[in-house]
Amino acid sequence: MHQILQLTLPPQTALDDAALRQYIIQHLRIADDHELLVRKIKQSIDARSKQVKVSLQAEVFVGEPPTPVISYQKDYPNVSQKSAVIIVGAGPAGLFAALRAVELGFKPIVLERGKDVRKRRRDLAAINKDHLVDPDSNYCFGEGGAGTYSDGKLYTRSSKRGDVRRILEIMVAHGATEQILYDAHPHIGTNKLPPLIADMRASILNAGGEIYFETRVQDFIFSNQKVLEPPFEKEIRGVVTSEGREFVGIGVILATGHSARDIFELCQSREVLIENKPFAIGVRIEHQQQLIDSLQYHCSDRGAYLPAASYSLVTQTYHQNVQRGVFSFCMCPGGFIVPSATAPGELVVNGMSPSRRDSRFANSGMVVSIEAVDTKPFEKFGALAGLELQKKIEQRASMLVGGRQTAPAQRVLDFVKRKNSPELLETSYQPGLQSMDLREYLPEHIAEPLRQGLQDFGKKMQGYVSNEAQLIGVESRTSSPVRIPRDKNTAEHLTVRRLYPCGEGAGYAGGIMSAALDGTFVIEQLLKQYQS
Repeated sequence: MHQILQLTLPPQTALDDAALRQYIIQHLRIADDHELLVRKIKQSIDARSKQVKVSLQAEVFVGEPPTPVISYQKDYPNVSQKSAVIIVGAGPAGLFAALRAVELGFKPIVLERGKDVRKRRRDLAAINKDHLVDPDSNYCFGEGGAGTYSDGKLYTRSSKRGDVRRILEIMVAHGATEQILYDAHPHIGTNKLPPLIADMRASILNAGGEIYFETRVQDFIFSNQKVLEPPFEKEIRGVVTSEGREFVGIGVILATGHSARDIFELCQSREVLIENKPFAIGVRIEHQQQLIDSLQYHCSDRGAYLPAASYSLVTQTYHQNVQRGVFSFCMCPGGFIVPSATAPGELVVNGMSPSRRDSRFANSGMVVSIEAVDTKPFEKFGALAGLELQKKIEQRASMLVGGRQTAPAQRVLDFVKRKNSPELLETSYQPGLQSMDLREYLPEHIAEPLRQGLQDFGKKMQGYVSNEAQLIGVESRTSSPVRIPRDKNTAEHLTVRRLYPCGEGAGYAGGIMSAALDGTFVIEQLLKQYQS
């Protein structure tokens, strides 16, 4: 017998494999000694009422062999002698573009400024313990990109751009748990992502692709072709690295992430069209996870089965006649706050969660939208105006704490009431905190909407705003402040032929899954146009 069940169950039944199996045996009235396999298809937690329930779709096989969990197979052609595609960046966009290139019979050459996942760990330890930031190897740069050591959330709303299930199956084929296939908000965890990334690298290399670490792109190689049809003004054929080595191919994919400022500056200096893009700046807010659990699950103890609770908050504020969104971002239940600067003299924080989400702390970005009026003082920088605002705030915060990675912090209610915080709370942030009025580095057009937003959130979640929580800054890398524009259908740059901007750094993704989908989409469009 093969049957699909739609169930609504209490957590202690739905989230315990043995209890679920026993329930299904009784529900289907089958003998306990039957050959029974239960496979979850979809799973989501409904905490809207006081009695938390789990909505579950399960596939049941009784007395017959189950179908394969995934259809994806790691069966790749040898592409070592095939036409090359240059991919700049080994984050999710770049790696999934490379793997798709292999599947389609082309040779990816991936250039990554940072180190591989294993070597990268030492540089992360240096940031946390010694406050030393390597500008080429940090929480943002290196194999796997910013997501590898920052969280591992796989939820996306970008399903219209590609096949989400296919991306998840590729991850499972490379070592991810099958749970990501059915969870409503799948999450791998920063501790489980490095071996997955390393296995993807092995697939690319074993198929004849090339990956170069500690290889930073310094310039573009443009064709000498004089005649181009509008709207193209030039044609790219490759890139030059900081060591002077040239790589050429049938096209170039830029998948450099939201913090590769030198690539944006290179685009501007080489007259590659870029433009301003909306983004947000704020802080991280940190609570005890137990408090968030009690607010979301309506109980003092979530018990052994419910996962660490998360939340999502958004509101609109008005300040100086400008409407601004204030919203939570990249909420990390059972997680840690980490230092995410990409150069000395900056102070940036981000959040991460291990796979078990078992930290005592919950943290989330709490950010304010940046509007056009905010970047007017920087308009001489053209399309880099938002980037310059971002840099100014990060550098100001760093200067105030003496150039270290110690983060300025303030208790939430003190911030709302415009009071100093003589003492701070325990934190998950390893480099430590320094008590400070956050208005010393946050401009008023960010600080005041943030204060208003927190007041609103305190009404929506009683207990959310108190001095048992604290704000830690700066959360400024929510997304790229620059977009590298491309055709919405072909994904090709608007004025540079054979250039394909991709992922978060180009302004077309916002997380691991959407970046992976975008990398897949872009390489398919490039090869459709230029395969030889």
